Amino acid sequence: MFHWLEKNPFFFTVMVLVLFSIAGLVEILPDFAKASRPIEGLKPYTMLEVAGRQVYIKESCNACHSQLIRPFKIETDRYGKVSYSGEYAYDRPFLWGSKRTGPDLHRVGDYRTTDWHEAHMWDPLVVVPGSIMPAYKHLYSKIIDVDTAYAEAYTNKVVFSVPYDKPELAYSTKLGSLNEARESILEEAKLIAADMKDERVKAAVAGGKIPEIVALIAYLNSLNSVRRPLPAE
Repeated sequence: MFHWLEKNPFFFTVMVLVLFSIAGLVEILPDFAKASRPIEGLKPYTMLEVAGRQVYIKESCNACHSQLIRPFKIETDRYGKVSYSGEYAYDRPFLWGSKRTGPDLHRVGDYRTTDWHEAHMWDPLVVVPGSIMPAYKHLYSKIIDVDTAYAEAYTNKVVFSVPYDKPELAYSTKLGSLNEARESILEEAKLIAADMKDERVKAAVAGGKIPEIVALIAYLNSLNSVRRPLPAE
């Protein structure tokens, strides 16, 4: 058979390609499957963070900011440790981005604080001289839609098996679960608002309404190595 293959270059080439393809799949697929699983200790987004992620998408933040740190020294020196595929296991949709008009935000929660984001979103030039980012003052008065955040979190649990363990996200269609969710998201919002200076935001949260800026900051704060602990090298 081997003599026949040697005399037929076309079939010899096909056979070599087949063998190398099989060997490549055997080598690559197990590691690929492992890398696509959630990293150990990965925590789902809270409902306030889900609401903030919805604001992030609505405002097209991913058009100017990536969330993907590539394995290049120039990137890891500036943005932090390289991104792992398992960190995105609970993200629907992925927000890798395709350009960087602004810096990468994948680990922004490790080095920025609530009050920094509050000042930056109100007037970027005050915090970052020369910034071309627009101000987002409307986020300080516009109120989030808690029901939509609840629906997304619940869908992620049921459809994508995101491991939410809070009782308000139990497999239930009862109104009580939604009411519990509203209480839970408000309590979390109060913690964010407590670190903010804007009295109108504080008053709104105290009155049971959550401005979009609070949710967005909660989401940005969640982009850290606490919610998604990085594997040891």
